[in-house]
Amino acid sequence: MVHFHNFTNDEILCTFKSNIHVLFSPGSSHLVDIPIEGTISLSPVHSFKEPYFESKTEFDIKLPISPRATLSSRKLPVVCRWRIYTQNQLSEILVFPKRDLGSFLSEIPDTVSLYSLLLPGTHDTMSFYGWPISQCQSLQTPLQIQLENGIRVIDIRLSNINGKLTAYHGTYPQKTPFQKILTTVHSFLTSPTSCRETIVMSIKQEDHTNTPPAVFSRLVREEIEESPLQFFLENRIPQLGEVRGKVVLLSRFGGNGNEWENGLEGIGIHPTNWPDSEKEGFVWECKDVVVRTHDWYAIPSFLYIPEKLSLATQFLLPPPNNDNNHPTLSIIYTSAASFPFAAPKPIAEGFGWPKWGLGVEGMNPRLGKWILDRIKSSCRLRGWVLVDFYNQPEDSLVELLVECNFTERRSGEEGW
Repeated sequence: MVHFHNFTNDEILCTFKSNIHVLFSPGSSHLVDIPIEGTISLSPVHSFKEPYFESKTEFDIKLPISPRATLSSRKLPVVCRWRIYTQNQLSEILVFPKRDLGSFLSEIPDTVSLYSLLLPGTHDTMSFYGWPISQCQSLQTPLQIQLENGIRVIDIRLSNINGKLTAYHGTYPQKTPFQKILTTVHSFLTSPTSCRETIVMSIKQEDHTNTPPAVFSRLVREEIEESPLQFFLENRIPQLGEVRGKVVLLSRFGGNGNEWENGLEGIGIHPTNWPDSEKEGFVWECKDVVVRTHDWYAIPSFLYIPEKLSLATQFLLPPPNNDNNHPTLSIIYTSAASFPFAAPKPIAEGFGWPKWGLGVEGMNPRLGKWILDRIKSSCRLRGWVLVDFYNQPEDSLVELLVECNFTERRSGEEGW
Protein backbone atom coordinates (compact mmCIF):
# COMPACT_ATOMS: atom_id res chain seq x y z
CA MET A 1 0.00 0.00 0.00
CA VAL A 2 1.22 3.48 -0.88
CA HIS A 3 -0.22 6.67 0.60
CA PHE A 4 -0.06 9.44 -2.02
CA HIS A 5 -0.38 13.10 -0.96
CA ASN A 6 -0.84 15.80 -3.60
CA PHE A 7 -0.15 19.23 -2.06
CA THR A 8 -0.04 20.99 -5.44
CA ASN A 9 -2.71 22.72 -7.53
CA ASP A 10 -2.14 20.21 -10.35
CA GLU A 11 -4.05 17.09 -11.28
CA ILE A 12 -1.41 14.36 -11.33
CA LEU A 13 -1.67 11.09 -13.20
CA CYS A 14 0.37 8.28 -11.61
CA THR A 15 1.30 5.17 -13.51
CA PHE A 16 2.48 2.13 -11.55
CA LYS A 17 4.14 -0.86 -13.24
CA SER A 18 3.01 0.56 -16.61
CA ASN A 19 -0.55 -0.72 -16.26
CA ILE A 20 -2.07 0.84 -13.13
CA HIS A 21 -3.26 4.44 -13.59
CA VAL A 22 -4.51 6.63 -10.76
CA LEU A 23 -5.58 10.27 -11.03
CA PHE A 24 -4.94 12.49 -7.99
CA SER A 25 -6.81 15.77 -7.78
CA PRO A 26 -5.23 18.91 -6.26
CA GLY A 27 -4.91 18.86 -2.48
CA SER A 28 -5.95 15.21 -2.18
CA SER A 29 -4.61 12.19 -0.30
CA HIS A 30 -5.28 8.58 -1.31
CA LEU A 31 -4.23 5.13 -0.18
CA VAL A 32 -3.37 2.97 -3.21
CA ASP A 33 -2.93 -0.79 -3.13
CA ILE A 34 0.34 -1.18 -5.08
CA PRO A 35 3.81 -2.55 -4.32
CA ILE A 36 6.30 -0.11 -2.77
CA GLU A 37 9.13 -1.03 -5.10
CA GLY A 38 9.86 -0.37 -8.74
CA THR A 39 9.23 2.82 -10.71
CA ILE A 40 6.33 5.25 -10.57
CA SER A 41 5.69 7.68 -13.41
CA LEU A 42 4.06 11.03 -12.65
CA SER A 43 2.61 13.34 -15.28
CA PRO A 44 0.39 16.43 -15.12
CA VAL A 45 -3.01 16.26 -16.74
CA HIS A 46 -3.12 18.39 -19.92
CA SER A 47 0.57 19.03 -19.45
CA PHE A 48 0.92 20.10 -23.09
CA LYS A 49 -0.56 23.44 -22.00
CA GLU A 50 2.05 23.93 -19.29
CA PRO A 51 5.19 25.82 -20.38
CA TYR A 52 6.95 24.84 -17.12
CA PHE A 53 7.37 21.30 -18.36
CA GLU A 54 8.85 22.22 -21.74
CA SER A 55 8.93 19.06 -23.85
CA LYS A 56 9.00 16.55 -21.00
CA THR A 57 5.66 15.59 -19.47
CA GLU A 58 6.47 12.43 -17.53
CA PHE A 59 8.78 12.05 -14.54
CA ASP A 60 9.93 8.78 -13.03
CA ILE A 61 10.83 8.10 -9.41
CA LYS A 62 12.35 4.85 -8.25
CA LEU A 63 11.27 3.37 -4.96
CA PRO A 64 13.99 1.15 -3.48
CA ILE A 65 13.21 -0.76 -0.31
CA SER A 66 14.49 0.63 3.01
CA PRO A 67 14.01 -1.36 6.22
CA ARG A 68 13.57 1.75 8.40
CA ALA A 69 11.57 4.97 8.27
CA THR A 70 13.52 7.60 6.39
CA LEU A 71 13.12 10.97 4.72
CA SER A 72 14.23 11.34 1.12
CA SER A 73 13.87 14.08 -1.46
CA ARG A 74 13.63 12.49 -4.89
CA LYS A 75 15.79 13.94 -7.65
CA LEU A 76 13.79 15.20 -10.64
CA PRO A 77 14.71 17.13 -13.80
CA VAL A 78 15.05 20.89 -13.45
CA VAL A 79 12.03 21.43 -15.70
CA CYS A 80 9.72 19.66 -13.26
CA ARG A 81 7.63 22.05 -11.13
CA TRP A 82 7.26 19.59 -8.22
CA ARG A 83 9.30 18.50 -5.22
CA ILE A 84 8.70 14.89 -4.22
CA TYR A 85 9.42 13.29 -0.86
CA THR A 86 9.17 9.69 0.25
CA GLN A 87 9.20 8.46 3.83
CA ASN A 88 8.08 5.68 6.20
CA GLN A 89 9.65 2.74 4.40
CA LEU A 90 8.74 4.60 1.17
CA SER A 91 5.06 3.81 1.69
CA GLU A 92 4.28 7.52 1.45
CA ILE A 93 4.79 9.79 -1.54
CA LEU A 94 4.32 13.52 -1.00
CA VAL A 95 4.24 15.97 -3.90
CA PHE A 96 4.72 19.70 -3.31
CA PRO A 97 4.96 22.62 -5.71
CA LYS A 98 8.51 23.57 -6.60
CA ARG A 99 9.12 27.13 -5.45
CA ASP A 100 11.88 29.52 -6.38
CA LEU A 101 13.90 29.54 -3.16
CA GLY A 102 15.72 32.68 -4.22
CA SER A 103 12.52 34.74 -4.27
CA PHE A 104 9.85 32.86 -2.32
CA LEU A 105 8.95 35.87 -0.16
CA SER A 106 7.76 37.68 -3.29
CA GLU A 107 4.78 35.30 -3.28
CA ILE A 108 3.69 36.47 0.19
CA PRO A 109 1.55 39.61 0.78
CA ASP A 110 3.12 42.78 2.17
CA THR A 111 0.72 42.73 5.11
CA VAL A 112 2.12 39.51 6.60
CA SER A 113 4.27 40.12 9.69
CA LEU A 114 7.66 38.48 10.03
CA TYR A 115 6.37 36.66 13.12
CA SER A 116 3.78 34.95 10.90
CA LEU A 117 6.41 33.45 8.60
CA LEU A 118 8.56 30.37 8.80
CA LEU A 119 12.02 31.64 7.85
CA PRO A 120 14.88 29.20 7.25
CA GLY A 121 18.15 30.33 8.81
CA THR A 122 21.69 29.18 9.45
CA HIS A 123 23.33 29.07 12.86
CA ASP A 124 26.84 30.56 12.76
CA THR A 125 26.32 31.42 9.12
CA MET A 126 29.96 32.18 8.35
CA SER A 127 31.56 29.31 10.30
CA PHE A 128 33.18 27.35 7.48
CA TYR A 129 36.40 26.49 9.33
CA GLY A 130 37.44 24.77 12.54
CA TRP A 131 36.23 21.20 12.15
CA PRO A 132 35.16 19.34 14.24
CA ILE A 133 33.80 21.77 16.83
CA SER A 134 33.80 25.25 15.24
CA GLN A 135 32.64 24.52 11.69
CA CYS A 136 28.86 24.81 11.33
CA GLN A 137 28.36 25.24 7.57
CA SER A 138 29.85 23.59 4.51
CA LEU A 139 32.51 25.30 2.41
CA GLN A 140 30.30 24.43 -0.56
CA THR A 141 27.58 26.77 0.75
CA PRO A 142 29.05 30.29 1.02
CA LEU A 143 26.75 33.14 1.99
CA GLN A 144 25.61 33.93 -1.56
CA ILE A 145 24.59 30.30 -2.09
CA GLN A 146 22.79 30.23 1.24
CA LEU A 147 20.70 33.24 0.27
CA GLU A 148 19.90 31.79 -3.15
CA ASN A 149 18.92 28.52 -1.43
CA GLY A 150 16.25 30.22 0.68
CA ILE A 151 18.12 31.14 3.86
CA ARG A 152 16.52 34.31 5.27
CA VAL A 153 17.91 34.48 8.82
CA ILE A 154 21.68 34.75 9.10
CA ASP A 155 23.64 34.49 12.34
CA ILE A 156 26.74 36.70 12.13
CA ARG A 157 29.35 36.34 14.91
CA LEU A 158 32.06 39.03 14.89
CA SER A 159 35.27 40.05 16.63
CA ASN A 160 37.23 43.30 16.54
CA ILE A 161 40.53 42.87 14.72
CA ASN A 162 42.55 46.08 14.62
CA GLY A 163 39.45 48.26 14.49
CA LYS A 164 37.61 46.20 11.88
CA LEU A 165 35.00 43.50 12.42
CA THR A 166 35.66 39.99 11.12
CA ALA A 167 33.69 36.75 11.33
CA TYR A 168 34.64 34.51 14.25
CA HIS A 169 33.18 31.50 16.02
CA GLY A 170 34.31 31.81 19.60
CA THR A 171 38.08 32.25 19.36
CA TYR A 172 38.34 30.58 15.95
CA PRO A 173 38.77 32.99 12.98
CA GLN A 174 36.38 32.52 10.05
CA LYS A 175 38.33 34.81 7.69
CA THR A 176 35.45 36.89 6.27
CA PRO A 177 35.39 40.66 6.97
CA PHE A 178 32.04 42.14 8.00
CA GLN A 179 32.17 44.49 5.02
CA LYS A 180 32.34 41.52 2.64
CA ILE A 181 29.29 40.00 4.35
CA LEU A 182 27.39 43.27 3.91
CA THR A 183 28.45 43.47 0.26
CA THR A 184 27.17 39.95 -0.42
CA VAL A 185 23.81 40.66 1.19
CA HIS A 186 23.52 43.97 -0.66
CA SER A 187 24.20 42.24 -3.97
CA PHE A 188 21.45 39.72 -3.24
CA LEU A 189 18.86 42.26 -2.13
CA THR A 190 19.47 44.55 -5.11
CA SER A 191 19.31 41.79 -7.72
CA PRO A 192 16.20 42.06 -9.94
CA THR A 193 15.24 38.49 -9.05
CA SER A 194 15.50 38.86 -5.26
CA CYS A 195 14.92 42.56 -4.56
CA ARG A 196 11.57 41.79 -2.85
CA GLU A 197 13.19 39.51 -0.28
CA THR A 198 14.31 40.48 3.22
CA ILE A 199 17.10 39.17 5.43
CA VAL A 200 17.09 39.01 9.23
CA MET A 201 20.67 39.52 10.37
CA SER A 202 21.52 38.52 13.94
CA ILE A 203 24.80 40.06 15.11
CA LYS A 204 26.62 38.73 18.16
CA GLN A 205 29.93 39.71 19.73
CA GLU A 206 32.54 36.96 20.11
CA ASP A 207 35.46 38.86 21.70
CA HIS A 208 33.95 39.96 25.02
CA THR A 209 37.27 39.69 26.85
CA ASN A 210 39.12 41.99 24.44
CA THR A 211 36.58 44.57 23.28
CA PRO A 212 34.21 46.57 25.54
CA PRO A 213 30.53 46.25 24.53
CA ALA A 214 30.25 49.95 23.75
CA VAL A 215 33.23 49.78 21.38
CA PHE A 216 31.83 46.73 19.59
CA SER A 217 28.43 48.43 19.27
CA ARG A 218 30.03 51.54 17.76
CA LEU A 219 32.03 49.46 15.27
CA VAL A 220 28.86 47.69 14.12
CA ARG A 221 27.14 51.04 13.55
CA GLU A 222 30.12 52.50 11.70
CA GLU A 223 30.48 49.53 9.36
CA ILE A 224 26.74 49.48 8.66
CA GLU A 225 26.91 53.18 7.79
CA GLU A 226 29.79 52.50 5.38
CA SER A 227 27.64 50.03 3.44
CA PRO A 228 24.91 50.98 0.91
CA LEU A 229 22.81 48.18 2.40
CA GLN A 230 19.52 49.39 3.86
CA PHE A 231 18.80 48.34 7.46
CA PHE A 232 15.54 48.30 9.41
CA LEU A 233 16.69 49.46 12.84
CA GLU A 234 13.45 49.85 14.79
CA ASN A 235 12.97 47.70 17.89
CA ARG A 236 9.83 45.91 16.67
CA ILE A 237 8.77 43.06 14.39
CA PRO A 238 7.85 44.61 11.03
CA GLN A 239 5.48 43.56 8.29
CA LEU A 240 7.07 42.10 5.19
CA GLY A 241 6.12 45.07 3.02
CA GLU A 242 8.12 47.42 5.26
CA VAL A 243 11.38 45.56 4.81
CA ARG A 244 11.52 44.23 1.26
CA GLY A 245 15.03 44.83 -0.03
CA LYS A 246 16.26 45.54 3.50
CA VAL A 247 18.03 43.84 6.38
CA VAL A 248 16.22 43.52 9.71
CA LEU A 249 18.80 43.82 12.47
CA LEU A 250 18.59 41.48 15.47
CA SER A 251 21.16 42.88 17.92
CA ARG A 252 22.55 40.23 20.25
CA PHE A 253 25.32 42.47 21.52
CA GLY A 254 25.56 44.54 24.67
CA GLY A 255 25.88 48.21 25.45
CA ASN A 256 23.31 50.82 26.35
CA GLY A 257 22.65 51.97 22.80
CA ASN A 258 24.35 55.35 23.26
CA GLU A 259 26.38 54.70 20.11
CA TRP A 260 23.19 54.72 17.99
CA GLU A 261 20.99 57.64 17.00
CA ASN A 262 17.86 56.39 18.74
CA GLY A 263 19.54 54.43 21.51
CA LEU A 264 18.12 51.00 22.28
CA GLU A 265 15.09 51.82 20.12
CA GLY A 266 17.33 52.24 17.08
CA ILE A 267 19.53 49.18 17.38
CA GLY A 268 17.08 46.77 15.74
CA ILE A 269 15.21 43.96 17.45
CA HIS A 270 16.96 43.85 20.79
CA PRO A 271 16.44 40.86 23.14
CA THR A 272 15.96 41.82 26.76
CA ASN A 273 17.62 38.58 27.89
CA TRP A 274 19.33 35.55 26.34
CA PRO A 275 20.20 32.86 28.90
CA ASP A 276 23.05 30.61 27.88
CA SER A 277 21.95 27.18 26.61
CA GLU A 278 18.63 27.19 28.48
CA LYS A 279 17.26 23.67 28.04
CA GLU A 280 13.57 24.54 28.29
CA GLY A 281 13.88 27.74 26.28
CA PHE A 282 12.99 31.24 27.40
CA VAL A 283 10.65 34.13 26.63
CA TRP A 284 11.22 37.83 26.05
CA GLU A 285 9.15 40.65 24.60
CA CYS A 286 9.60 42.93 21.63
CA LYS A 287 6.91 45.58 22.03
CA ASP A 288 3.59 43.72 21.77
CA VAL A 289 5.15 40.49 20.43
CA VAL A 290 6.05 37.62 22.76
CA VAL A 291 9.27 36.01 21.53
CA ARG A 292 9.74 32.35 22.45
CA THR A 293 13.33 31.19 21.99
CA HIS A 294 14.97 27.77 22.18
CA ASP A 295 18.78 27.69 22.04
CA TRP A 296 19.85 24.63 24.03
CA TYR A 297 23.18 23.86 22.37
CA ALA A 298 25.26 22.28 25.17
CA ILE A 299 23.72 18.83 24.95
CA PRO A 300 25.88 16.16 26.65
CA SER A 301 26.06 13.85 23.62
CA PHE A 302 24.37 12.69 20.43
CA LEU A 303 22.08 10.54 22.57
CA TYR A 304 20.18 13.72 23.41
CA ILE A 305 19.23 14.47 19.78
CA PRO A 306 15.64 13.15 20.19
CA GLU A 307 15.10 15.22 23.33
CA LYS A 308 16.52 18.37 21.74
CA LEU A 309 14.29 17.93 18.69
CA SER A 310 11.20 17.39 20.84
CA LEU A 311 11.85 20.49 22.94
CA ALA A 312 12.76 22.78 20.04
CA THR A 313 9.96 21.84 17.65
CA GLN A 314 7.25 22.53 20.24
CA PHE A 315 8.11 26.20 19.78
CA LEU A 316 7.07 26.03 16.11
CA LEU A 317 3.52 25.02 17.05
CA PRO A 318 0.94 27.60 18.12
CA PRO A 319 1.42 28.30 21.84
CA PRO A 320 -1.25 26.71 24.06
CA ASN A 321 -4.05 29.04 25.18
CA ASN A 322 -2.54 31.91 23.18
CA ASP A 323 -4.44 35.18 23.35
CA ASN A 324 -4.78 36.60 19.85
CA ASN A 325 -4.03 40.04 21.30
CA HIS A 326 -0.49 38.84 21.98
CA PRO A 327 1.22 37.79 18.72
CA THR A 328 4.06 35.32 19.08
CA LEU A 329 7.40 34.91 17.33
CA SER A 330 9.30 31.67 17.80
CA ILE A 331 13.06 31.40 17.24
CA ILE A 332 14.71 27.99 17.46
CA TYR A 333 18.25 26.74 16.96
CA THR A 334 18.60 23.08 15.99
CA SER A 335 22.37 23.31 16.43
CA ALA A 336 24.44 21.79 19.22
CA ALA A 337 28.10 21.62 20.11
CA SER A 338 29.92 20.03 23.03
CA PHE A 339 33.18 18.11 23.00
CA PRO A 340 33.69 15.25 22.33
CA PHE A 341 30.30 13.58 21.78
CA ALA A 342 28.18 16.35 20.24
CA ALA A 343 30.11 18.01 17.42
CA PRO A 344 28.00 20.18 15.07
CA LYS A 345 28.26 18.05 11.93
CA PRO A 346 27.19 14.65 13.35
CA ILE A 347 24.46 16.34 15.40
CA ALA A 348 23.07 18.00 12.28
CA GLU A 349 23.54 15.19 9.76
CA GLY A 350 23.80 12.07 11.90
CA PHE A 351 26.39 9.40 11.21
CA GLY A 352 26.65 5.82 10.04
CA TRP A 353 23.77 4.34 8.05
CA PRO A 354 20.65 5.16 10.07
CA LYS A 355 18.27 4.19 7.27
CA TRP A 356 19.63 0.66 7.63
CA GLY A 357 19.55 0.72 11.42
CA LEU A 358 23.32 1.16 11.71
CA GLY A 359 23.94 4.67 12.98
CA VAL A 360 22.33 7.76 14.45
CA GLU A 361 19.89 10.01 12.63
CA GLY A 362 20.74 13.71 12.91
CA MET A 363 18.65 16.77 13.71
CA ASN A 364 18.12 17.79 10.08
CA PRO A 365 16.48 14.59 8.78
CA ARG A 366 14.50 14.25 12.01
CA LEU A 367 13.25 17.83 11.66
CA GLY A 368 12.31 17.20 8.03
CA LYS A 369 10.23 14.15 8.96
CA TRP A 370 8.62 16.06 11.82
CA ILE A 371 7.62 18.88 9.45
CA LEU A 372 6.18 16.43 6.90
CA ASP A 373 4.09 14.78 9.60
CA ARG A 374 2.74 18.16 10.75
CA ILE A 375 1.94 19.26 7.19
CA LYS A 376 -0.01 16.03 6.65
CA SER A 377 -1.98 16.67 9.85
CA SER A 378 -2.73 20.29 8.84
CA CYS A 379 -0.68 21.94 11.60
CA ARG A 380 0.24 25.59 11.28
CA LEU A 381 4.01 26.03 11.75
CA ARG A 382 5.58 29.46 12.18
CA GLY A 383 8.93 30.78 13.41
CA TRP A 384 12.57 31.33 12.52
CA VAL A 385 14.63 28.12 12.34
CA LEU A 386 18.44 28.26 12.42
CA VAL A 387 20.27 25.06 11.52
CA ASP A 388 23.78 23.73 10.94
CA PHE A 389 24.78 22.20 7.59
CA TYR A 390 21.38 23.21 6.18
CA ASN A 391 21.88 21.48 2.80
CA GLN A 392 21.75 18.03 4.37
CA PRO A 393 20.04 15.67 3.87
CA GLU A 394 19.83 15.87 0.09
CA ASP A 395 18.93 19.56 -0.08
CA SER A 396 15.50 18.74 1.32
CA LEU A 397 15.11 20.64 4.61
CA VAL A 398 14.96 24.27 3.48
CA GLU A 399 12.35 23.43 0.83
CA LEU A 400 10.08 22.00 3.52
CA LEU A 401 10.59 25.00 5.78
CA VAL A 402 9.72 27.33 2.91
CA GLU A 403 6.61 25.32 2.05
CA CYS A 404 5.27 25.88 5.57
CA ASN A 405 4.72 29.53 4.59
CA PHE A 406 2.05 28.42 2.15
CA THR A 407 0.26 25.75 4.19
CA GLU A 408 -2.67 26.40 6.51
CA ARG A 409 -3.10 29.93 5.21
CA ARG A 410 -6.61 31.35 5.48
CA SER A 411 -7.92 34.54 3.94
CA GLY A 412 -8.29 37.26 6.55
CA GLU A 413 -5.78 35.66 8.93
CA GLU A 414 -2.08 36.50 9.50
CA GLY A 415 -2.22 39.34 6.98
CA TRP A 416 -3.46 37.25 4.02
